[in-house]
Amino acid sequence: MSGAEPVRRRRGPGRPRQDEAEEGPGTQERIRLAAREVFAERGYDKTSVRGIAKVAGVDPALVHHYFGSKDDLFAAAIEVTMEPALVVPAVVGEGPDGIGERLARYFLGVWENPATRAPLLAVIRSALTHEAAAKVLRGLILRRVLERVAADLDVPEPTFRAELAASHLIGIAFVRYVVQIEPLASADSEEIVALVAPTLQRYLTEA
Repeated sequence: MSGAEPVRRRRGPGRPRQDEAEEGPGTQERIRLAAREVFAERGYDKTSVRGIAKVAGVDPALVHHYFGSKDDLFAAAIEVTMEPALVVPAVVGEGPDGIGERLARYFLGVWENPATRAPLLAVIRSALTHEAAAKVLRGLILRRVLERVAADLDVPEPTFRAELAASHLIGIAFVRYVVQIEPLASADSEEIVALVAPTLQRYLTEA
């Protein structure tokens, strides 16, 4: 029949409508920022993809389309906080001299900023009880940042060195920002950098 309406193609699972998909890369950034906000506020357990979609003002199908699972979205939310693509060149770009200080200052700088501290607190707390969150923490801080830093320095056993550096930095973050044990909790960040930097330098550069 000439007057019949055209048949609409059904969407596959998790696939957005064409008008949703055409919202562009700004939509992905909005979803990432919304995820960071919601994970920081509610923690890993109480966060849902639907809740993040609501805050971002998009259909949940669009969130799945861009980011896949809740775990993948969790990783993306933390990555937008840590920015590993920018960090590694900044830390290693000037060579091995002073790399421990640059790494310590970067790490503490992220934690000292209230906007980036909240999602990282969510990661640390969630990693204690959830393997998915622990996997994100390992993948981002260890593999995406520290292993690449150590590998670029061309030293023996770069992975082991990166793990030592990670354990040191995450331990400081846990004591200072999560359980807030004094006097570390209220110490000046530059004082911490000065004390920690030589140890990180030794982990990452000494043969």
